[in-house]
Amino acid sequence: MDHAAHGREPGSGRDRNPDAGAPPGPGLDADPPPPDESIGTVLIAAAANLGIAAAKAVGGAVSGSSAMLSEAAHSVADTVTELLLLTALTRSRKPADEDHPLGYGGERYVWALLASVATFVGGAVFAVYDGVHTLTHGERPGDPLLSYVILALAFLLEGASLLKGVRQAAGEASRFRVPLRHYMRHTPDTAVKAVVMEDSAALVGLVLAAGGLLGGQLTGSGVWDGIASVCIGLLLVYVAWVLGRSNAQLLIGRPLPRPMRETVRAELRAVPEIVDVLELVTLVQGPREVLVAAKIDFRDLSTAAQIEWACEDAEARLRARFPAIRRVFLDPTPGAGQHGR
Repeated sequence: MDHAAHGREPGSGRDRNPDAGAPPGPGLDADPPPPDESIGTVLIAAAANLGIAAAKAVGGAVSGSSAMLSEAAHSVADTVTELLLLTALTRSRKPADEDHPLGYGGERYVWALLASVATFVGGAVFAVYDGVHTLTHGERPGDPLLSYVILALAFLLEGASLLKGVRQAAGEASRFRVPLRHYMRHTPDTAVKAVVMEDSAALVGLVLAAGGLLGGQLTGSGVWDGIASVCIGLLLVYVAWVLGRSNAQLLIGRPLPRPMRETVRAELRAVPEIVDVLELVTLVQGPREVLVAAKIDFRDLSTAAQIEWACEDAEARLRARFPAIRRVFLDPTPGAGQHGR
C-alpha cells in the first residue's frame, strides 16, 4: 500500500465523547470560552490605557516629573500594543484557504511579536533615556498634587483591566485543572498573557512613579524621580523580553508538552490495527489549534479498508482526548525489520 497522509478538518469523522480521557493541558480547551473573550479583554485594556496616557502626560507636564512622562510613554506603548494584539486576534481567525491550507493561526504571533517590540521601543527606551537625562542634567520638581490624583485614578483603571485579564486566565486555568502560574507560563494565548503582564507592570510602574514623586517632594531633589523613571524602563524591558520570547517560540514552532505527546502516542497505540508510532510531530498553531502528524506502523495483515478505519478511529480518539487537535495526518510506514516486496 502506498504511503498516504490521512488528515481531516474539525467536525469530520465519528461522534466523539468530549468527556473521555484526561484533562487537556494549557491552551487545549475541552470547553472553549466564547471566541470573543480575548478580544474583549484587549479592548478594555486599550481603552483604559488610552485615557491613562493622556492624563499622565498632563500630570507630567504640570509637575515636571520624568517618571510621570515615562509612565505616559508606558501607557502609549501599551495602547499601541493592544491595538496590535487586536489585529493579531482578528487576522488569525480567518479560515484556511487554498493559499494558506493550515490557516492563519501563526499570524497571531507575528503581530504579538511586533507588540512586544512596541513595548520595548515605545516605553522602555523612552523611560530609560528620560530617567538618565534627569539624573545627569538635574530636575526641579513641580507641584505633584495633580500627578498623585492621576496616579490614583490610573491605578484603579489599570487594576480593573488587570482583573478582567486575570479572571479570564484563572477561568481557563481552572478549566484545565492547572495552577494559574503554570497556565500563564505555557499558554499559547499570548494576547491574554500580554494584557496580564502589561497591566501588572503598569501597576508596579505607578507605584514607582509615586515613589519618585514622593522622594522629590521630601528631598527637593529630582534624583528620585530619575531613578523611578529608569526602574520603569527596566521593568518594561523585562516584559518586552518575556513576551517577545514567548511569541518567537510559537512562531518557530512549539510542540505539545512532553506529557501530552506521550498521551497522544498512547491514544494512537490503543487503536487495534496500529502496532507502533515510529515518529510523532505535534505543532501548536494557536490557543485552540494543534496539528498532529505521525508515521504509523500498521499490522502487516491489515487490509486497506481496515487501515482507513483505523485512521478514523485514531483521529476520533485524539480529538476526544484533546479537542484542540484540529488536524491529524497519519502516514502508514513499515516498521523496523520489515522488507519491501
